[in-house]
Amino acid sequence: MQHTFQSGRGMVTSPHHLASQSGLSILKQGGTALEAIVAMASTLCAVYPHMTGIGGDAFWLVSYPDGRVEVIEACGAGALQSSADAYRQAGHTTVPWRGGWAANTMAGTVSGWQLALQQSASIKNPLPLNALLEDAIWYAANGYVVSESEAELLASKQSELLQNQDFAQSYAPDGKLFQHGMVRKNPALGQTLRQLAQDGLQSFYTGATTHTLLQDLQRAESPLRAEDFVSHKALFKKPLAAKLKGAHVYNAPPPTQGVASLAILRLFEKLGVQESEGFAHIHGLIEATKQAFLFRNAHVGDPRWMTEDAQAFLDNEKLCTELAHKIDMQHASPWPQPSQAGDTTWMGAIDSSGIAVSMIQSLYFEFGSGVFLPQTGILWQNRGASFQLGEGAWNAFAPGRKPFHTLNPALAHFDDGRVMVYGTMGGEGQPQTQAAVFTRYAQFGTSLQQAVTAPRWLLGRTWGSESQSLKVESNMDAGVVAKLEKAGHPVERVAPFSSIMGHAGAIVRHAHGVLEGAADPRSDGCVAAF
Repeated sequence: MQHTFQSGRGMVTSPHHLASQSGLSILKQGGTALEAIVAMASTLCAVYPHMTGIGGDAFWLVSYPDGRVEVIEACGAGALQSSADAYRQAGHTTVPWRGGWAANTMAGTVSGWQLALQQSASIKNPLPLNALLEDAIWYAANGYVVSESEAELLASKQSELLQNQDFAQSYAPDGKLFQHGMVRKNPALGQTLRQLAQDGLQSFYTGATTHTLLQDLQRAESPLRAEDFVSHKALFKKPLAAKLKGAHVYNAPPPTQGVASLAILRLFEKLGVQESEGFAHIHGLIEATKQAFLFRNAHVGDPRWMTEDAQAFLDNEKLCTELAHKIDMQHASPWPQPSQAGDTTWMGAIDSSGIAVSMIQSLYFEFGSGVFLPQTGILWQNRGASFQLGEGAWNAFAPGRKPFHTLNPALAHFDDGRVMVYGTMGGEGQPQTQAAVFTRYAQFGTSLQQAVTAPRWLLGRTWGSESQSLKVESNMDAGVVAKLEKAGHPVERVAPFSSIMGHAGAIVRHAHGVLEGAADPRSDGCVAAF
């Protein structure tokens, strides 16, 4: 993919072409970008279940025509009736990655849909909920074609996932795993979505669906109980913001790593790099990433437990200058630090009125906790696996505490009137890919699609990879790679267009209303517009 798609009315992008078509359909019916995102997000739950689902969490970043920007925080907290002691008494020294003990945080995704649609209805007469969920219901009930990435991850993680009998019955009927190109149905999920369309999204937390979910969660030995559902609410939050030359950039506040994504851009700007795709560009972003991650790893989590203010850090010109001066533009600084994995789906939409949405939705690991709830067809997330069990530890487990999130949607307002939504999946790679895409497009004038398509890199571990090396796609300029190695970076070459580099996307609305969009050739997605 090299060509940047353009249009004049509405545009969406997502990591699966069927989801993009769902979003476009809503825009054509007169729906808002918020409604289009719900349609895309629900379709992704049906056709991209290894990456996302209604048993997970989400964060929204929304820009309105009057210039306002707000965040919808739709993430769940740790089970209220559990504790770190309970895990230790059960023989766990860490929170397990899979199984019922990993399914220890409430799912916030549906509450985010609900709050976004309430906001949309305050702007424009809403479309019926069943219209937004129609495609997802159909694909779940009648089947979707298993993607290559789903089949590959299912095969590579089967030893962990098939231990859950309900998961095995759904994903390996008759003992045979679903393969790429096969049609898989999830009629229970279709019925759950149909029930939500009929009863309203709140019924996920305080309705008949809640009762059914609790039955299966308790059978799976999850610590979640009715009070966790009843007490959960999505929240409006003020976004983090950073001023760059020619633009204001925005991201989600803690418990997300949005501060790291913005800090990378703040520090990189101070390096004075003049050329795109050269050693200075890539090395500079890598080293800025290290400085940003050091702050993130020491301080970012549930804001109620934080001792440092994320926005104050971004606003501290003296501190940002000092951190930029720590970057040696000839040599790599020591690494690694602890990394965060994660699977995710990012999607974006801009409608004809100028409402722009950057949204990210996830189960954390591929297939989440692996806890498949057979009565509802839902896979539950394992975001709480990032909790620590040590007393006083960073991101320590506590009842009602929200875990640290790799999820972070990005958005920019340019001084010339452009609005940009952009983002990616990929855990540790999200801030790095965001920085690559934004600097290519905004600072160096690369076309939007080329900014997404061009060879990427990844420092540390992410989903599908355990090594802490600096991974670079092998189609990156050989001279640049040689310079990275000479500077001391532990380079590991991976195949071009590797999924471990994330599934990125972007849409830009120009001041005169023209839209341009990009989707990632590393994904199954596309741009859709009219």
